[in-house]
Amino acid sequence: MSQLPDRPDADQLRRQARELHRAAVGGDTAALGRLREVSGKITLSAAQLAIARDYGFPSWPRLKAEVERRRAGAGQQARAGDGAPAGNHDQAAPAEGAAPPVKSWEEMRDWAASLLQSRTGEDVQAWNRRVAGSGLADERALRSWLAGQGVTGYSQALLVWERFGYPDFMTTGADELIEAQYADRPHLRPVLDAVLAALPALGQVTVQARKTLVSLVGPRRTFAVVQATTKNRVDLGLRLDNEKPAGRLLAARDIGAANLRFPLTGPGDIDEEVLGWLRRAYDENAAPPPPRRAARRPAAVLGPLTVVIEGYDLPGLTCQPEPDGTRHRNIHVAVSGKSKDRTALVVPDSPGLAIEPVPGDAESARWEVPVIVRRDADGFDFTGPFVGGTRDDRSLGLAWGDVPGDGTLRLFRGAKLRLVDVDPALIEEAMRPGHRLVARIRLTDPRGNPVCARVHPPALTWSVQPG
Repeated sequence: MSQLPDRPDADQLRRQARELHRAAVGGDTAALGRLREVSGKITLSAAQLAIARDYGFPSWPRLKAEVERRRAGAGQQARAGDGAPAGNHDQAAPAEGAAPPVKSWEEMRDWAASLLQSRTGEDVQAWNRRVAGSGLADERALRSWLAGQGVTGYSQALLVWERFGYPDFMTTGADELIEAQYADRPHLRPVLDAVLAALPALGQVTVQARKTLVSLVGPRRTFAVVQATTKNRVDLGLRLDNEKPAGRLLAARDIGAANLRFPLTGPGDIDEEVLGWLRRAYDENAAPPPPRRAARRPAAVLGPLTVVIEGYDLPGLTCQPEPDGTRHRNIHVAVSGKSKDRTALVVPDSPGLAIEPVPGDAESARWEVPVIVRRDADGFDFTGPFVGGTRDDRSLGLAWGDVPGDGTLRLFRGAKLRLVDVDPALIEEAMRPGHRLVARIRLTDPRGNPVCARVHPPALTWSVQPG
């Protein structure tokens, strides 16, 4: 076993891991043997683990933590020799202004396990036994069952991976994930480094490396992400639920939890405006959620409203694979709701039905649904068997799923048409006798996939037409 120096060099250890990895990839027998002792994969993270084991540490993060502790302790001793107080040598404090370390998924797995036990009182092994006894055969059913047991978020994802296997990115080291993201665009790496350097001024932030992006997590939830989107642009995505695009702040799509983004081409783009919005995203997502409003009596009924949904530009029977590689075939789209007299497919683990499904390669799609309009102190409210969402998010929903031919629609995506966004004047006009409210929606997003989540203009327009 190798002996770690008193003042180890982290860069030297990383070079050792890279050299071992390159040798193994090149077919070197000795290097392959060292990697196979610790892993079944020939990856940089396996080489890092092999180096850590050589020095007597169970993992690469443990080795890095010890390196940082020793070097910080040596620095404190040197300062003490100059007349400065030595302080506590057992725990190294991060340098002031230093970017927080990037957590590997190995560390996140351990964190999720501790979170599961603290919230439920049972550890991963106990939950694995409960999952095995549930007899659930697919991931969707397991997620629904766990949600019913009060297990959500990272804890739920952990148990799903325990049951059905961990994705590749979960077993890859944080350094390797980030290196892969910027391997063909190294000139953009300083943008990520500049964002990370700004984090200590915000407060408590955990940095998580994923396959295609880096997540920035505050005390409560993810507030921002950094993604190398193109060869010449990094997007700083921000979670600002109540803000709309304006100026440099653009709409974000498919960037983790972010709904807005700043496009960045170099560290100089991270100016006071960007830092101000980053701070705002942190503050808004660190605050506890507002308390739920007490249920109130239903508003007075004004009358019925007929809504016609006209869909165009359907995506086809297949679409691009999901991030985990899942492919969808025989895609259909249907309106969500409850009905006893319409053609419908069962949606597993969902109380609603996929009503009047239309194949994804159809020329167009059309649904006509009834809605009850009410009025209270806050304005119009909407109810009915096709209306979902809370009082401030009343919506009509479209369900996208695979149709295997067994009477079910295997849901993988949904879209919301928010009735609360419709101009009240249109609602009043559409409620006149002989009129109806028409929602015209493009059913393919800019990437060529089925449109999902909350749909905005110009992909969705509302109008009133004679019945």
